[in-house]
Amino acid sequence: MRDDPSLLTLPIAIGGKSDRRGVVATCNYLARDFGIRSAMPTAHALRLCPDLVVIPATMEKYRQAAHQIRQIFYRYTDKVEPLSLDEAYLDVSDCDLCQGSATLIAKDIRQTIAEEVGVTASAGIASNKFLAKVASDLNKPDGQFVIAPDEIDAFVKVLEVKKIFGVGKVTADKLHRMNIKTCGDLQQRSLIELVDKFGTFGKRLYDLSFGKDDREVNSDSRRKSLSVEHTYSGDLKDQLACQEKIPQLLMELRSRLRRIDEDYLVTKQFIKVKFNDFSATTVERQVTKGFPEESFQLLLEEAWQRKARPVRLIGLGVRFVDISKPSLARQLVLFE
Repeated sequence: MRDDPSLLTLPIAIGGKSDRRGVVATCNYLARDFGIRSAMPTAHALRLCPDLVVIPATMEKYRQAAHQIRQIFYRYTDKVEPLSLDEAYLDVSDCDLCQGSATLIAKDIRQTIAEEVGVTASAGIASNKFLAKVASDLNKPDGQFVIAPDEIDAFVKVLEVKKIFGVGKVTADKLHRMNIKTCGDLQQRSLIELVDKFGTFGKRLYDLSFGKDDREVNSDSRRKSLSVEHTYSGDLKDQLACQEKIPQLLMELRSRLRRIDEDYLVTKQFIKVKFNDFSATTVERQVTKGFPEESFQLLLEEAWQRKARPVRLIGLGVRFVDISKPSLARQLVLFE
């Protein structure tokens, strides 16, 4: 829309072609009015909005804009924790610009992004990461929302539990069956009950329901995994057809791994399979010595047998630990 003003009044989506199993990566607000959303199959999006303009992604352009935006962030603070290509946490508690006001800093950042990058940005301002993330979604597009410290109690009491990061459809349904729809409802449940129902996530639910989040902005975040995946234009009918796709995927994965620095140690390998009914499964194993094709084939066999039906997507990946950290760089012993 920035580069082609003729798109400003049209519903548009970025994604793959409908005849090739494409999905929507993102869309503008005119398209969202039709119910279109990220990860929706392009074919379904076109049924919702026949006039939808589907544009292929141009990742290099997005990376360049993201880099520009990140450089703007660093003018205000070096405590920047990227969440994705277009999103980040900023700790501006030590920033003296804009009278030291987080609200004014956010406004200034958004104005600078508009002037220098040519796109709009939204912001959430709060005393912790959880509340700032929630706030960032409350005045889109091109706006900002502030949750002041003395407003937290009233704000979270009426906040829907589905707004909590980590609460997906399954967890939300489970909470609703317990007659828990807001954080105020969550506050009425004991920590013991929530841990019993949701495990370790129950403790986080309990804390967030009161607006508590003590996570610091991590400006030294490191990659934890790397993967490649492909959605096929036609279903892979059986395990043999899936096996034939592993060598090409593995070649792409190894190519990407060559660009990772030596501070990363591969500890696990995994495979993801999405079946033609859109259900998905993941199998992972510890890496003992390298990760040859045969080991991924074994993971594929286990994954495919879980449903034994046609497959639309296969992904291969590895997980890392960062051995540049001293605590992870030494081998522990059982005996002195």
